[in-house]
Amino acid sequence: MCLAVPGRIVDTREERGTTMGTIDFDGVRKDICLAYLPDIEVGEYAIVHAGFAISRVDEESALETLRMLEELNVLDDELGVTGGVVEP
Repeated sequence: MCLAVPGRIVDTREERGTTMGTIDFDGVRKDICLAYLPDIEVGEYAIVHAGFAISRVDEESALETLRMLEELNVLDDELGVTGGVVEP
C-alpha cells in the first residue's frame, strides 16, 4: 500500500537547487522534497506521497487523518517503522 500521509514541517533547506525539508509524522521524522510547495513554512502541515510534499493541509485535518491511520494500524507500515525503528 502507498498512502499519502500528513505531517508537520520541522525545517526547510536548499539541497543542490531543490527545496527539501524534514517532516514529522506523529513522532517519526523523515526528509522530504518540497519542490511542489517551495514556499511552505516551518509549522505548516503537508500531505506527503512517495517522499514529496504534494499539498498543504490544515492542522485539524492532518491530526484527524493521522489518528484514523493509526486506528487502522497502517501508519507504521506507511512510514517504514518496524518495531519502533524507522527503516531507511
